[in-house]
Amino acid sequence: MQNRPDATARWMYRASDLPDLLGSRGVAADQIERIQAVTSVLPFRANSYVVEELIDWSRVPDDSMFRLTFPQPEMLAEEDVQKLVDLRRAEAPKQEIDREVWRIRHELNPHPAGQVELNVPAMEGERVEGMQHKYRETALFFPREGQTCHSYCTYCFRWAQFVGDNDLKFADKGDGSLYRYLERHPEVTDVLFTGGDPMIMKTDRLRKHIEPLLDLESIRTIRIGTKSVAWWPQRFVSDADADDLMRLFEDITARGKHLALMAHYSHPAELSTEVAKQAVQRIRSTGAVIRCQAPLVRHVNDTVNAWRTLWLEQVKLGMIPYYMFVERDTGAQHYFKVPLQRAWRIFTDAYASVSGVARTVRGPSMSCTPGKVLIDGVAEVNGQKVFVLKLLQARDPELANTVFFAEYDPHAAWIDELKPAFGQPWPWDRRAAEKRAERERIAAYAK
Repeated sequence: MQNRPDATARWMYRASDLPDLLGSRGVAADQIERIQAVTSVLPFRANSYVVEELIDWSRVPDDSMFRLTFPQPEMLAEEDVQKLVDLRRAEAPKQEIDREVWRIRHELNPHPAGQVELNVPAMEGERVEGMQHKYRETALFFPREGQTCHSYCTYCFRWAQFVGDNDLKFADKGDGSLYRYLERHPEVTDVLFTGGDPMIMKTDRLRKHIEPLLDLESIRTIRIGTKSVAWWPQRFVSDADADDLMRLFEDITARGKHLALMAHYSHPAELSTEVAKQAVQRIRSTGAVIRCQAPLVRHVNDTVNAWRTLWLEQVKLGMIPYYMFVERDTGAQHYFKVPLQRAWRIFTDAYASVSGVARTVRGPSMSCTPGKVLIDGVAEVNGQKVFVLKLLQARDPELANTVFFAEYDPHAAWIDELKPAFGQPWPWDRRAAEKRAERERIAAYAK
């Protein structure tokens, strides 16, 4: 480990750097040992900008950016942490440690909401690797060169992309299947480049993926899901090909396509530096729109003031607050989750404290198997306290914008912890039953 690098020159820290990195900042050796045990299961990566510019080391371990970047021992069950510590101390064979790590990972629901079973499309009878197509109008694409990030978020629901297990990873084969699939599916109007982080790629690689899509009349919107605006804004300002990237953005908008950066900002600190603000200005100057989203995460941003400040700063810089998500049921959800009733209260109080131009934001929203389920309120109906829910987006497009109710549960933090109210089935279960009945009627008529 060298001395602390200049944050303007990217320097990557990995798990092997933790003893020096944390030890030099006063973190106790036994705590470092436990953090290292967690990083054998969950990924860790941080760059010099995050470490030097965003973390307030005087507040560690309570600093939000520290908890957002550095895995904490409480993120795994205590018995699992201790087992890994003991194995490492005993210098156990790598195969034995790997077996324990594999067991723990597969208990953490690495691919929630049916991503593998339900979202991967098929073409000519074969799965299209590196794609997901859950909602009719939107296809997700995972370019193989973009399946890492400038730094890793400890809450990331795609943590399984980064642990080196190819069985858990989404990535395309580089065979042009995206273009062929979109040609055959003109109902798709939006393509979301995701990962990992597509902005980890050099501009020439990103251009290679995007330019062919500009010839497809059916494609109206190119979206790029990225944390780089927060974790490495230099990508848009001072990297060697930053100017080329801006030209690519200009080319996309000049071709009549809507370009939206789906920017992940988790905390106001991520917009506090001058380079972060410069990145926003440069992106917007190309005609691109920046839509901002993040989950509500305990220990990181679970306060009204954090969200109010975040939305106000985003609007001030010309960005659009878009989504507050509910932390998904994967990884260290037990550590990060916030009960739905508290999430709704935080959202409502923050929403009430900003003007209408910031109220473009929607939430709290659960991205679960049937779709994006909004917690729209808490009400009393026929003498029963209920959650008012809405499907903002649905796997079955006919269910989009459906309002329904769940029994109020102050402890529930995810859809599978809720029960439908008034003895009614969930809308997607009712719809599935209706489709089965229709198929049976058609089969009976055919006979």
